[in-house]
Amino acid sequence: MNKYQFLPHKDYKEYPVEEMKTRAISFYEDLKRRRTVRDFSSRGVPREIIENCILAAGTAPNGANKQPWHFAVVESADIKKKLRDAAEDEEHEFYHRRAPQDWLDDLEQFDTDEHKPFLEEAPYLIGIFSESYALDEEGNKEKNYYVKESVGIATGMLITALHNAGLATLTHTPSPMGFLNEVMNRPENEKPFLLLVVGYPADEVKVPDINKKSLSEISSFI
Repeated sequence: MNKYQFLPHKDYKEYPVEEMKTRAISFYEDLKRRRTVRDFSSRGVPREIIENCILAAGTAPNGANKQPWHFAVVESADIKKKLRDAAEDEEHEFYHRRAPQDWLDDLEQFDTDEHKPFLEEAPYLIGIFSESYALDEEGNKEKNYYVKESVGIATGMLITALHNAGLATLTHTPSPMGFLNEVMNRPENEKPFLLLVVGYPADEVKVPDINKKSLSEISSFI
């Protein structure tokens, strides 16, 4: 195996401390506006925006630079319909048979159920898959490392990039998600991580009145 060449890191950019403080608070204030929505406009979004946000996600740190992710973007109304039908079948089983009562109690305050119209309303659905192993040109298996961690980081960066571009998202995780491979025609070495709904929020959309934990609740400095 050939080793990577190491080059000077000329892309790093340092800022004066006061500018760093300003950038940090500005970024926090912008991300604080991000909200998950469940009602989407059908208004179109240029594909170029989605492509560049995916490229941004693809810069995520990952184990041994294996980049163990795939982003399957759905624009087709027919495929969206198939995804909605399959997801609602699984969600019906979840809400009415599989989910423990305490989980249902926690979900009730968000007024969600097995009906998922957003899967057809939004202009884009992005199936995010994790590659449990890679395949070389001859079809031989190659090991990937820290797959869940790597894909999780890339997904967070994708959501952030989409928000930065002015779009809304919804992280949808029907349980189980095996149907995503079949509907999206993905190979068996890829496992569904989540389905990301992307577009403009519907007019007059409402979101729950929730708060995020404080700094002291989510961090410690030792």
